[in-house]
Amino acid sequence: MDFSVKKLASDAGAFFSRAVQFTQENLGQAEKTELDAHFENLLARADCTRNWTEKIFRQTEYLLQPNPSARIEEFLYEKLDRKVPLKPTNGELLGQYMQEAAKDFGPGTPYGSTLIKVGECQRRLGGAEQELLHTSAISYLTPLRIFLEGDWRTISKERRLLENRRLDLDACKARLKKAKAAEAKAAVSFCPLSPGVLPPCPPLQFHSFARLCDHKRGFCLILPNSYFCSNLYSLLNCGVSQAEQELRVAQTEFDRQAEVTRLLLEGISSTHVNHLRCLHEFVEAQAVYYNQCHQYMQDLQKELRRFPNAFSVSPSATSSANAPAPAVSPGIPLEPEVLQIEEVQPPASGTRKAKVLYDYDAADTSELSLLADELITVYTVPGMDSDWLVGERGNQKGKVPVTYLELLS
Repeated sequence: MDFSVKKLASDAGAFFSRAVQFTQENLGQAEKTELDAHFENLLARADCTRNWTEKIFRQTEYLLQPNPSARIEEFLYEKLDRKVPLKPTNGELLGQYMQEAAKDFGPGTPYGSTLIKVGECQRRLGGAEQELLHTSAISYLTPLRIFLEGDWRTISKERRLLENRRLDLDACKARLKKAKAAEAKAAVSFCPLSPGVLPPCPPLQFHSFARLCDHKRGFCLILPNSYFCSNLYSLLNCGVSQAEQELRVAQTEFDRQAEVTRLLLEGISSTHVNHLRCLHEFVEAQAVYYNQCHQYMQDLQKELRRFPNAFSVSPSATSSANAPAPAVSPGIPLEPEVLQIEEVQPPASGTRKAKVLYDYDAADTSELSLLADELITVYTVPGMDSDWLVGERGNQKGKVPVTYLELLS
């Protein structure tokens, strides 16, 4: 590692000069070079983009992964540059537990068979969620992270350099101003002396003298003409010339850095276009996910409603199951009590209008298929399950599930 004392001293001097300039600007004791209005707008737009992008990125992470421990684990794997191990989602775990429980309860029982169906649906839901997480991470979160950790860091670095160049420029302006003020203050009158003023001396030693007078301070100096001309004026002019040269160099560096920073800030517009495209892809992934979930749940409901009495056991049914079976005369078959929809007549009073909430496909001829948002007439009949109603639409009639309806007054 190279170590240069001169470079270290130079950097320390520059840092101290910038600190002094910055402090004087905050105290109102020094002038500050202002950027143009367009540049200020670019800076404000960049800051706004960075702030909202960071908030959206964090909140999207919370949405996709609510578990803080899992987020910390993913963060550690990312910093270690290792691939995050694939883990089952909560829906997949729930489906696995339901199917394992069905084996113990008996897959042939109503509860066990229902657990198997619901477990399969939960595993499909978990798989859809896994796909959403994967797609969203690639198409949405990754571009936002690249901007925050890559592009924005570059912009911030160039902005810091621009601020340093501005402080250097203002410090050079202040030095030039002080040098010119010192030159004006040191303006003096220069007049030759007559031979009678000096004491008698050899003519060759005092052949040319000058009086340096400062009337404001009330003193005069007697100097040889050659010394005054070659040293005093040269010193004053040298200080101003050096300050002007430093100002030109600082102005050039400031203009160059301002142009670099301006180009980076104008690139924020392309960043917005890129993030807009990624946002469309994120919405598309969410739409696919929720459509899959809706379809899976509709299919599950249809399967479960094929046996509406299988998972509702009333106390009367339990007591009747324990009671002795009625005597049946030999040779006479037992007729099951089946509700014949064709024979059902609407009551004189008690019919209501209902709005269909979801599409429903009839499982058999006793049910009525439904279309979302249509209006039908519904009523109940004695002996019918409470989860179902009789629905009529024109000349069509059949059982309809209550959960698919919104009863109107």
